[in-house]
Amino acid sequence: MAGKNTLEFNEQNFQEQVIDHQGTVLVDFWAEWCPPCKAIGPVIDALADDFAGDVPVGKLDVDANQNLASKFGIKSIPALVVFHNGEVVNQLAGYQSKDVLAAAIEGARSVPTT
Repeated sequence: MAGKNTLEFNEQNFQEQVIDHQGTVLVDFWAEWCPPCKAIGPVIDALADDFAGDVPVGKLDVDANQNLASKFGIKSIPALVVFHNGEVVNQLAGYQSKDVLAAAIEGARSVPTT
């Protein structure tokens, strides 16, 4: 179960909540059957709480949203993708610490807008 500030992204809301969002968004591409995905869940929830109201943080189930996983070239999970103004600016694979992910979010926030 996701945290209270962790969003659930899917093919119906991805365009609006991630691609069209002006600013930075962190998307955790994951699956229910993936032990490392479950292990990073609390880290994602903590980041969602830390960045609540500022940077959307959420999860996208690759099994339920195969088109999006394919579109972004997700070959292994967990895959943590940082978007800024709808563009991929950073992609990390595997379990990552909260500090590493927070730094990736902060780095994306400083990307100049074009």
